Amino acid sequence: MKKMTITLSVFLLWGSMGCKPSTVDQEDFDNLKKEVINHFADHVAVATYEDLHTGANNLHNALLALEANPIEANLATARTAWKEMRSVWEQSESFLFGPVDANSYDPNTDTWPTDYVQMDSLLASTNPLSVSDIEGFTLSLRGYHPIEYILFGNHGDRTAASITARQKTYMINLSTDLKNSCSKLLNDWVTPPKYIDEVKNAGNGSTIYLKKQEIYLTIVEGLIGICEEVGEGKMKDPFDTQDPGIVESPYSGNSTTDFKNNIMGIQNVYLGKYKIDGKGLNDLVAAKNKSLDNKIQTQITAAINSFDNITMYYEDAIVPPGQRVQIQQTMDALATLKTTLDTELKPFIIQYITD
Repeated sequence: MKKMTITLSVFLLWGSMGCKPSTVDQEDFDNLKKEVINHFADHVAVATYEDLHTGANNLHNALLALEANPIEANLATARTAWKEMRSVWEQSESFLFGPVDANSYDPNTDTWPTDYVQMDSLLASTNPLSVSDIEGFTLSLRGYHPIEYILFGNHGDRTAASITARQKTYMINLSTDLKNSCSKLLNDWVTPPKYIDEVKNAGNGSTIYLKKQEIYLTIVEGLIGICEEVGEGKMKDPFDTQDPGIVESPYSGNSTTDFKNNIMGIQNVYLGKYKIDGKGLNDLVAAKNKSLDNKIQTQITAAINSFDNITMYYEDAIVPPGQRVQIQQTMDALATLKTTLDTELKPFIIQYITD
């Protein structure tokens, strides 16, 4: 009788906490583990890199059109193409592992801040500014941000007519270099030897990920890493120093959008949702711990929405009075999310994905 009473009490306690034990069949959970990996590889990672490749071509073509006909409409089109490509790239930073890391595509295309004094000196030199020259430049003179500087000037004060022939040559060859990097990155995933196969065959023949747990931990570490990079680096460094010169995208005023897209990338990966819906980490977590899934989704949404409270250019918002309170609130939201990913999601992976 006493034993029955204890068992009933435990059952009632579980019910009151809303933490019922999982009823997911292990075979179904094993199938789900594989499905989530496949969907991430095909429909999040590769789909994002395909869009990045398309965006690089669109930007290059827009710059060619601007060179041929330097009117304000073509300048606006080129600026839009730059921002659209940035959106895809920043979302991809939620999974900065594999070829993008191993082959240095990140620093080769997205090193900042640029030194516009050094850039102006380069433009005034006799360097041919060919693609091969650009490949040998210091990293801050390659990629997105020198193009940003020429296209936007100071928050869009550049006019189409004021862009010199030399600047156009530099921009177009920068975009060719950028296009080449995006093409190589996509090919590293989908052409033999395909990195996508290493991901999808984790725990079943992959030479990189001997267990499924390893690719899952790599994915989760990517989410933690970008959360930390945004909240404790990209935002915090200029915030603490009140230095607009070290903000990521100051010429276009796109920095806050960059940061927000980084966290939207976390959402893409966690939900398995980029262009199409599919199985994501949330399905695995919900199968064993629905309350943790709810917590993570709520914190991701809160972090993303908090950026909308920063309505000034970030480089202005960091300088008092600016919007330092709103920035701090966003950094706090990112810190909360990072803690949950690190101390709850990562242990969940270790506990439930052991193969």
